[in-house]
Amino acid sequence: MTPTLDTMRVLVVEDEAPMASSLKRGLEAEGFAVDVAANGEEGLWLAREQEYDAIVLDVMLPKINGYVVCRTLREEENWTPVVMLTAKDGELDEAEGLDTGADDFVTKPFSFVVLVARLRAVMRRRGATAAVVLSAGDLRVDPTEGRAWRGDDLLDLTARELAILEYFLTRPGEIVSKTDVLAHVWDFAFDGSPNIVEVYVSSLRKKIDTPYDRRAIETVRGAGYRLSRDGG
Repeated sequence: MTPTLDTMRVLVVEDEAPMASSLKRGLEAEGFAVDVAANGEEGLWLAREQEYDAIVLDVMLPKINGYVVCRTLREEENWTPVVMLTAKDGELDEAEGLDTGADDFVTKPFSFVVLVARLRAVMRRRGATAAVVLSAGDLRVDPTEGRAWRGDDLLDLTARELAILEYFLTRPGEIVSKTDVLAHVWDFAFDGSPNIVEVYVSSLRKKIDTPYDRRAIETVRGAGYRLSRDGG
């Protein structure tokens, strides 16, 4: 049976405890079942013993690094989709990761929403899941393609605006706080003011609501924001 977002199982191999904990909480909030390994040896063992729909694999790991873990799995004909994480930057690092058999490569710090979109994309390419389009009324987002529409109109959104809208669409009718938005849309290293969310939400409203005389995004005083279930 083809797994759905509610049943997909992800292995996170990450030795930095705060990062591993944040990834686990965030992915579980998105409906994934998550196992965590703190080093490459444990990660390799779990990947061999359990069936996963995807693996989030850090490169710089104790005992066995991520490159070796991924290469070993591929040599053993384990084709579970792998998204590699690294604090490094540069084409050579990315090339090395992909050469070991990784499906994608994300450089720290990164947006959580981007990571989730990459996971969905690699699982889609491996046939693990069909494309998922999020919607509320005539407001739609295709996270894999990175596009959004109001009715038949393709919306001109920045990457951050698109990520915020996608997050709202995963929780239509629910109140989400500024802190929630920061945790899911900004990278894990962000330590600025939560008020930055107000700036982006205001800009988003001007693109998805104002031209269409809609009120999809409601401000809930003292609590955060709520996207209407019918798209406004």
